[in-house]
Amino acid sequence: MRAISASAAKKLGYRDEIYDRLNRNADGSPARWRVNDKVQVWKTQPDRFRVPLKHGLYDYSELTQSNKNRFSLKPK
Repeated sequence: MRAISASAAKKLGYRDEIYDRLNRNADGSPARWRVNDKVQVWKTQPDRFRVPLKHGLYDYSELTQSNKNRFSLKPK
């Protein structure tokens, strides 16, 4: 599994799915996260982005430039 690039992360849309490279489900498959809102980008800092994510019913997180290596676009 390859990590998400910054350009690919900025192209994500509402309800797109990405996969966690570290956490696994009970059956061993990669945990699936869904984009929960619009991708936020900064005009003054083009390398900065924020993608809100949701996993299951209660887990919320975000994909940023600092943790983009944790996620991939395709499952294992």
